[in-house]
Amino acid sequence: MSHIVHDRIARGDARVVGQPAEASPRHQVEADRNFGLPSALYIATIACYLGFLVIVGSAFANPVLAIPMAIIVLLIAAAFGVPAVWARLRDNPSAPQTLGEFEARGIMTNTGRLRPRDATIQVLILPVLLVVWGLAVAVVAAIVT
Repeated sequence: MSHIVHDRIARGDARVVGQPAEASPRHQVEADRNFGLPSALYIATIACYLGFLVIVGSAFANPVLAIPMAIIVLLIAAAFGVPAVWARLRDNPSAPQTLGEFEARGIMTNTGRLRPRDATIQVLILPVLLVVWGLAVAVVAAIVT
């Protein structure tokens, strides 16, 4: 690539222009560390995951499960805490949508704009099914024992 540019300069087809003195450095990539969804959806997801742990932990209460449950809680905290800190870094120009903005605009995805209802269903389907599954397992365990 640089060889082509040098050839054009040598032929006189291109001209070299110096950088203006008042120009400030411009970043080529804008830092958008926001995930586009309102914080309430992340809080609901965390609540579902922790609710599953509470349901299963109380259904199968055993002191042996204390350490694995604590490790899982720490992993959930890290999985949501690190991106939350990352999204609030100093050079991040964007902020998460509020619920009102989310209800008005929805969210843009790779395949097009999603309505708020559809995006909420896509985000919360797995956590809600996990809670339902935990309840089903707890009910089966209570009936069998």
